[in-house]
Amino acid sequence: MSHDSPESTQPTIVYGRGRKPDAGVPRPGLRLRRGRVGIVVTDPQNDFLSPEGVTWGVVGENVTENRTVENIGQLFALAQEREVPLFVSPHYYYPHDHRWKFEGALERLMHDIRMFDRPGPLETSGLAGSGADWLEQYKPFIEDGQAVVCSPHKVYGPQSNDLVLQLRKRGIEQVILAGMSANLCVESHLRELLEQGFEVAVVGDATAAAQIPGYDGYDAAITNFRFLASDLWSTEEAVRQLSELE
Repeated sequence: MSHDSPESTQPTIVYGRGRKPDAGVPRPGLRLRRGRVGIVVTDPQNDFLSPEGVTWGVVGENVTENRTVENIGQLFALAQEREVPLFVSPHYYYPHDHRWKFEGALERLMHDIRMFDRPGPLETSGLAGSGADWLEQYKPFIEDGQAVVCSPHKVYGPQSNDLVLQLRKRGIEQVILAGMSANLCVESHLRELLEQGFEVAVVGDATAAAQIPGYDGYDAAITNFRFLASDLWSTEEAVRQLSELE
């Protein structure tokens, strides 16, 4: 649904901390159903969301502008408060992943800068406080014994992890999607979830992307979110929708 003042003549959609004119395409919307809706957050990890993270130089300005850290935190808190199932799809690289024979452009970059690195799938030494770790303020929500932490995805989408299985086993049919990074893992999760038959609303200010001269990942993602998802919400709109769940 649009979120506009009474005097507005053109609907708008979320764009960072503000709004932008809506596209002239249908907006199906999403009527949430308790027991059928879950929140999915991709990569809520230090390497994306902390000023000490290895990508901060290209994503930090957009993360700050969108208030991405705060907005993801608001979704985590609401999931806990409203007992809406929370699913986290993380990104980890182990030593064997660095022996891949080929990569795409940003795969190569992530490997080169040692993003999300861990010593092994069964080894947690050095994880706490590392780039692969959760933001400290998210730990009470992710480590509360209720959140589902999926196996790691390895490129961008959930095809290589167990997210879809976990959603199906919990009877989830509707997904509220947020996390990092907008035009990579969030968009790839959106596309796969749609292909798997889920209804998906993306929270457009609870994500961010790399912005470099001539290339704006966030702008690209918002366009595709609007064209593909059932709806595109701000965190405020997501909170309102979730708060109305009976």
